[in-house]
Amino acid sequence: MMGTADVVVVGAGVLGAAAAFRLAGRGLSVEVLERGAPNREGSGTTAGNLHIQAIHTRRPGQAVPVDSRRFLPLQKAASDRWSKVEAELDEDLEVRRPGGFMVAESDDDLEQLTTKAAWEREIGIRTEILDGDAARAELPVLGPTVRAATWCPDDGYANPLLAGPAWLRAGERRGVRLRPGTPVTGLHRAGDGWVVSTPSGETSCRWVVNTAGPWIQPLTAMAGVSLRMRPVAIQMHVTVRVPPLLPCLVQHIGRGLSVKQVTAGNVLVGGGWPAGSLDLDARSHASLPSMAGNLAEAVRILPALGRLSLLRMWAGPLAATPDEMPVIGAVPGADGLLVAGGTYAFTFAPLWADTLAALVLGEPTPVDVADLGPDRLIAAS
Repeated sequence: MMGTADVVVVGAGVLGAAAAFRLAGRGLSVEVLERGAPNREGSGTTAGNLHIQAIHTRRPGQAVPVDSRRFLPLQKAASDRWSKVEAELDEDLEVRRPGGFMVAESDDDLEQLTTKAAWEREIGIRTEILDGDAARAELPVLGPTVRAATWCPDDGYANPLLAGPAWLRAGERRGVRLRPGTPVTGLHRAGDGWVVSTPSGETSCRWVVNTAGPWIQPLTAMAGVSLRMRPVAIQMHVTVRVPPLLPCLVQHIGRGLSVKQVTAGNVLVGGGWPAGSLDLDARSHASLPSMAGNLAEAVRILPALGRLSLLRMWAGPLAATPDEMPVIGAVPGADGLLVAGGTYAFTFAPLWADTLAALVLGEPTPVDVADLGPDRLIAAS
């Protein structure tokens, strides 16, 4: 069977869902192909944080630091869009913007905190620096090792189990065709477009948007282009439900730590700690040493967490790149093939959706992404 569409989006996680919604809203016919169940992989296993102030530069075990300064204009643009997402989709995604503290313990942490605050002021992100006592006065659950913190009132989170599916439903109302359980088995040129092959047939289209997360590289390889991606698996930890304890997001400037209490009352602890394994054919496995390390960090910064019981932990894949930066743009030598993914994809989802629509339609992008294109990741032949 042969179908047609203007755009085929591969991957029904939060990026693919948001992109399909935006593309359909611009008058394009869109088909979304998903190898399994929508929102099942990285998008459904992430913490769902909305990182607006500068992030910590390294996950535990991460060799290359993130260029936090480069991220800031992207974070500000994403923040503006997240403030409108629920109204646009007419759904509750449990978007909460209670603000967030980024804490520091060491001299190096303090230097990073001061530097990032200056960058944030330059870009127009609202932050203020508090010493340890002032931070504890605002958030008494902070521990005695916290020497200073920056406060950003725009930090927050959304429910990752709600966000992607809501974008998909809104896209379907705009005519998006969603095909779960439909892996891509082939991708080849046909005239000035593409034919995308699946076990149930083919779709002819002008553009292919690759938002396949950890599977970005094998999909692009079907078009004859090899990208140097470095997917990893990271893990999350969640406690039992407890009465209100933590009213805002807490992160660490120099360590892998993010903590928040969600609407249901559970406390989620993450920060990019590595899972025990990455398995792109099944489910990745969590790591007990990472659990111990992550929870020890959390209890040191927030001692009250030591009284809580852990409910469960899980691992999920992340579409990281060798330079730990996002990738978004047109694939060189494969006209009409676009790719988007990489670091902090959840935060950037509405921004990347607008950016992909602009690239497809030949319009100026809402933010400068020239240095984030896939050309930098093309492997030498």
